[in-house]
Amino acid sequence: MIVMATTKRIVLHFPKRLADRAIVYHLVKDFDLQFNILKASITPEEEGLMVLELTGKQADYDKGIQYLTETGVRIQSLGQNVLRNEERCTQCGVCITLCPTGAFELERPARRVVFQDEKCLACGLCIKACPPRAMELHF
Repeated sequence: MIVMATTKRIVLHFPKRLADRAIVYHLVKDFDLQFNILKASITPEEEGLMVLELTGKQADYDKGIQYLTETGVRIQSLGQNVLRNEERCTQCGVCITLCPTGAFELERPARRVVFQDEKCLACGLCIKACPPRAMELHF
């Protein structure tokens, strides 16, 4: 019987008490999951954030997610999309400087901000930072 591997993208939110622990190591060692770090911002004594692409058998994935939850890591699925409300967008460009994947670009000479949603990981950084609240999360 062939068991197919599943690949899912998730965001891990680490409380500061867990920022210095080898959490992802256990996903590999104990649950036989492969990972690709798409984005990471982890500083000891501060809250951390990591965007991972996890690949493995569904049963192992489920056990790994249970381990993360029991450890105190908050998990956010990337089965959601970030959309821009064009009517609200003021073209201020705040999103350009903070997007880890380069999903925003400045179109010259018009100085128009272009959002390329296919590059977006739905990490939510632009949503929090957008002054006119033009960026929205949709499930």
